[in-house]
Amino acid sequence: MANERQIFSITGKDREHFLQGLVTNDLRHIESGPIYAALLTPQGKFLADFFLIAAGDAILLDVAAEQADDLARRLQMYRLRADVAIAPSDLHVFRGTGPAPEGALPDPRDAALGWRLYGTRAGDDGTDWDALRVDLMIPETGAELISGESYILEAGFERLHGVDFRKGCYVGQEVTARMKHKTELRKGLVRLGIEGAAPVGTPIEAEGREVGVLGTQSGGRALAMARFDRLGDAMRAGAARLWPE
Repeated sequence: MANERQIFSITGKDREHFLQGLVTNDLRHIESGPIYAALLTPQGKFLADFFLIAAGDAILLDVAAEQADDLARRLQMYRLRADVAIAPSDLHVFRGTGPAPEGALPDPRDAALGWRLYGTRAGDDGTDWDALRVDLMIPETGAELISGESYILEAGFERLHGVDFRKGCYVGQEVTARMKHKTELRKGLVRLGIEGAAPVGTPIEAEGREVGVLGTQSGGRALAMARFDRLGDAMRAGAARLWPE
């Protein structure tokens, strides 16, 4: 999917405290490197995922362009009287998996996802990101992560260092903690073999029952959000045939 990003600059003396009470990860570690996090609904459902980067007297927020306006609006709604300002930045992100240029920062989700460089240049170094995401089981907004529907633990956020269970309260924390400690996940992100192709979002069915929803596809493999107990060799999504790896 397109790598169009919007960078916001969050300033003001309350910026870290403000974000700490909202997002899924622990801002106390931000000086050590980029943080991957999400904003959830009070019911624990995914709204947006993003990177947070310490930048002097500001925190940069790197989010998919399609989520930017809604995320900025929600952050402004939570701001109340906090000494915080949220403004678009003129910075861009350039990313890659080859030798890291000077000033580049590691992707905090997985070392194999390479680096991100914030400056005047946008784009990437030619990496096949869909193939890499399928290989590493990395969800992406609009494919495996659906705003208002997805749960981050089903999407693998714990494995991707996107949630901290010791940081204290944030929006949606109670539901997320209950899913972690009191329930066994019945569905989640899986990688499947695929023959043929179908649009992202196509329902996956087997023997007349819904298994899940098809996501990113590359090199004869696909990501999907699926019920674990319904995976089998008779799955189809549109004209495509799927099977567990």
